[in-house]
Amino acid sequence: MDTTRDGRLRRYGELDGKTFLIGVGAAKCATSWLWAYLATLDGVVVSPLKELHFFNAKVRRHAIEDMDTTAIRRLAFHIVQEGDACARLRTEPLFQASVDRVAMMYDDNAYFGHFARLCTGAPDARVVCDITPSYSLMGREGFGAMRAFCASQDVAVKLVYVMRDPVDRLWSHVRYYNHLDSRRNAETSWRDLLDDPRFMGRSDYADAVEALDATFAPGSVHYVFYEDLFTDAALADLCAFLDVEARPTDMSARRNETEIRTPIPDEARALIAERLAPQYDFCRRRFAGRVPERWAL
Repeated sequence: MDTTRDGRLRRYGELDGKTFLIGVGAAKCATSWLWAYLATLDGVVVSPLKELHFFNAKVRRHAIEDMDTTAIRRLAFHIVQEGDACARLRTEPLFQASVDRVAMMYDDNAYFGHFARLCTGAPDARVVCDITPSYSLMGREGFGAMRAFCASQDVAVKLVYVMRDPVDRLWSHVRYYNHLDSRRNAETSWRDLLDDPRFMGRSDYADAVEALDATFAPGSVHYVFYEDLFTDAALADLCAFLDVEARPTDMSARRNETEIRTPIPDEARALIAERLAPQYDFCRRRFAGRVPERWAL
């Protein structure tokens, strides 16, 4: 992972002693809802960009998009909106964050600089958060680079990984692809996606969990199941992990839900369940007694 020209990263005093939470996945497991919930908590600062895609833009394992190009397009969008761009930059957090994200393309210091800037406006911040589900694809090499990079700061790195019934998660992702491109019919496109390692990598809980376990210290990764997430108990456990006070929230609210509601055909369910059977087996071994009963296989 690149650093500055002299090979060193700047240490930001604004982050000293804070918990740095990285949400590493999984996709279509309510990470948008989690990001929004964390933003409501006292002492917690989240990036205005729900997904920064900083680490996975450098470790492009199973990458589908060029996230740096996406960052440039997002900044261009903000620049051309109605009104004086300079005035809006001073007042619009998403615009400011978009500038920060483009700067990360050529200066690694801009990553922690982004969070340090956010903390200057939040003097009581104890936890800062980057929630980017695509980080789950990076494997041991990527997580090792992440750990080494974060060691440049005086922060306690913690991670959260959310898992969902594998068949349900994959079908939600199929429908999401249909939502992004109406030419993809969920009822037929799923067959091709099952042979795409970039798509199937997002269902590989075993790969992500084993990489996280091998890279980060015991107790620094919080594993939670999607089916349990929308409960007071699960949120209390998460907040205890972060050492912040939990807050009541509307459990029925959903964010970034896919508008396409195509039900999974019986044939698709059977073939996807067969393909993902090793994931069910792995989770039941690794998280003995914790896997929700609603997991179908």
